[in-house]
Amino acid sequence: MAHLTVWKFNKPDGASQALRTLKELQDEGLIGIQDGAIVEWPEGKRKPKTRQLDDVRGEWALHGGFWGFFFGLVFFMPVLGLAIGAGGGALAGTLRDVGIDDDFIKQIRTAVTPGTSALFLLSSGAVEQPIRQRFIGTHAELLYTDVGPEQEAKLREAFEEE
Repeated sequence: MAHLTVWKFNKPDGASQALRTLKELQDEGLIGIQDGAIVEWPEGKRKPKTRQLDDVRGEWALHGGFWGFFFGLVFFMPVLGLAIGAGGGALAGTLRDVGIDDDFIKQIRTAVTPGTSALFLLSSGAVEQPIRQRFIGTHAELLYTDVGPEQEAKLREAFEEE
């Protein structure tokens, strides 16, 4: 089963620092990083900066369109309103089908604000206790949703490249 996790940090560079720790944990076989992205939102900026993690993508990585759509839905949807159109509405429905519902999106939107950062991660095989121990003192807030094998297949199908 894949896990879509969001690790929120109370400083703009917290997610980048956490990524180094997660890479070490992956090297030790304590987590399998399939895909991910970082959001950094410096204080005083109107919108966050986002970037996909190209250097840690596993064999089950999602296609790039997923992160762009997902971040648009989380951070820019309130601005865009209904301008997303029917195609975007269908993709939003797909997200709900895989456990990424409106409540999860609202939780992320509320938590990730100016002056914070977040690490968005699609992972598998995580050994929870050693991971938690490595993050003691980082003041990370962990949000997550489980994506089962059937839901993961739907997600990949929705965002596969033409």
